Amino acid sequence: MLLLVSGSGASIAAQGLSIDIQSRSLRPGEAVLVTISAPAGTTSVIVDAFGSRWPAFRATDTSWRALIGIDLERHPGTYPVIAEGAGSQVLRANRDLIVVRRQFPQRVLKVAPDYVNPPPDLLARIRTEAEFMTAVYGHSASEPAWETGVQRPVADVANSSFGTRSVFNGEPRSPHAGTDFLSPAGTPIHAPAGGHVVAARELFFTGNTIVIDHGLGVFSMLAHLSRIDVREGDAVNAGDVVGLVGATGRVTGPHLHWAMRVGPARVDPLSALALLAN
Repeated sequence: MLLLVSGSGASIAAQGLSIDIQSRSLRPGEAVLVTISAPAGTTSVIVDAFGSRWPAFRATDTSWRALIGIDLERHPGTYPVIAEGAGSQVLRANRDLIVVRRQFPQRVLKVAPDYVNPPPDLLARIRTEAEFMTAVYGHSASEPAWETGVQRPVADVANSSFGTRSVFNGEPRSPHAGTDFLSPAGTPIHAPAGGHVVAARELFFTGNTIVIDHGLGVFSMLAHLSRIDVREGDAVNAGDVVGLVGATGRVTGPHLHWAMRVGPARVDPLSALALLAN
């Protein structure tokens, strides 16, 4: 897929720093690759964007990279991206991103009633699982495994749009924060990139679920599996089989749900694939 070099105006360089932006588009739900040119003596670079700070890694002696995300519910507007480099002195540069409007479709689904309005005896479990997932996403490895490339977890094409507004049994619910692949039950699922397994368990809504920490705040969730073939704490390489497609949790049939978090942002994993395909 052709990548677009995007942004508003030229990078504003200060004392040797400059910023380059690559993205599939600048819409809500997109991953954005930020490359910072910096003097050879720079020891660290942080990118400040969308109210969050995103760590960068050294790609070459004079360049650093960070993957940032435009959350699927980010409002259109102009947002500054600021790079700050540390070394013998503090260096800064900035560039504006213009996030454009995105219209998401709506889907209407029928599922078991308990998955729409869970009975009281399940609420404690759901709350505990939500707290667990918050903790999972709260810590990430300091080295990126995604810089060597991202690949599709299954060969099948995506069958539903990221960000779709879902209506379950006539009741609106949270937007669909992933991409679904209509793969047959039992299809092997491959790790989209290397990293460490930080969740590998059955959860109420997502069924048998795996979360892989790819480093520097980038996570993949693989959900609704029929079987989990890894354990929490395992190291995985891109392409390793981590489980099988299934129909567990809140589903209408067998498929793979692949969701990606980049820092606090929920992004379409296909946008990261467009940027980082190996």
